[in-house]
Amino acid sequence: MRRLLILLIVVSNPLLGLFAQQAPQFSHNMFNQMTINPGYAGSSDLICASAINRQQWVGFEGAPATTVVNVNSPFRLFGKSHGAGITVYNDKYAFNNDIDINVSYAYRMSLASGQLGIGISGGFINASLDPKWVYPEDIAVTGPDPNIPQSKESVMSLDLGFGLFYKTDRMYFGLSSQHLNEPVINKSANASTLKRHYYLTSGYNLALPNPSFEIIPSIFLVTEGASSSLTVNTNVLYNKRIWGGVSYRLNDAIIGMFGIELFNGVRIGYAYDYSLSDLSGYNDGTHEFMVSYCFSLKKEKPPQRYKSIRFL
Repeated sequence: MRRLLILLIVVSNPLLGLFAQQAPQFSHNMFNQMTINPGYAGSSDLICASAINRQQWVGFEGAPATTVVNVNSPFRLFGKSHGAGITVYNDKYAFNNDIDINVSYAYRMSLASGQLGIGISGGFINASLDPKWVYPEDIAVTGPDPNIPQSKESVMSLDLGFGLFYKTDRMYFGLSSQHLNEPVINKSANASTLKRHYYLTSGYNLALPNPSFEIIPSIFLVTEGASSSLTVNTNVLYNKRIWGGVSYRLNDAIIGMFGIELFNGVRIGYAYDYSLSDLSGYNDGTHEFMVSYCFSLKKEKPPQRYKSIRFL
């Protein structure tokens, strides 16, 4: 099966799949709004930082390993509400090692019973190939691959994004686009384009007769025109501190997750993806870990607690 992974990587594109995955996916999508929507910046009254690590297709040599770190904060300027944030993610698989750094800004305004954030982001993608990666033992290599540089090579490209994020006490809705300028990755006489991706996210907090419990259904849709991925999530929140849930990524995976708030705004979560594709019999699933921390710089006020896990 390791042969299949190499074939998927090498045959799919002369430059090993474009140097980078078109859109790294995360099971904690409801906790990861900042990565895909700059309009989310400053949507909380607190300064929030989060990190997610995803180990995909455990058991495959060279399988994707992705880490993303986000920090965002609200601020006021000239009597208006704003938000700012930074996102850094690293995506590794086989010969590829890609880093994306984006800075986000959002203008925030009251709208009906909620708050709307209109955001933009800008940064760069650094995509590299490293020939030092070792082929699995059962792959026969007779000579250098002409598609793989014999020394480490990297390329940097501008990356832009735009997003709208609206929330009330009970619901949220996001619409955004990443790789808005469709960055071109030029390398060794080959060129690939990061296609523009569009995201739609939404969730609602359902109160139950028992106030200790809340149900939070949500959706996550991403498309780049030729293909789409839809994930439907349902989480149950207990005492505003412990959550667990199940997600279904259409025709791809069933996901289970749970998490807890430990103290002073620190939260940790874990998700496991069980693949429904033809690869299901050849890997041990996907593991994903999440940690977040939110705090206020205002000393006179005690730390706030979120009403739900929607807006981490």
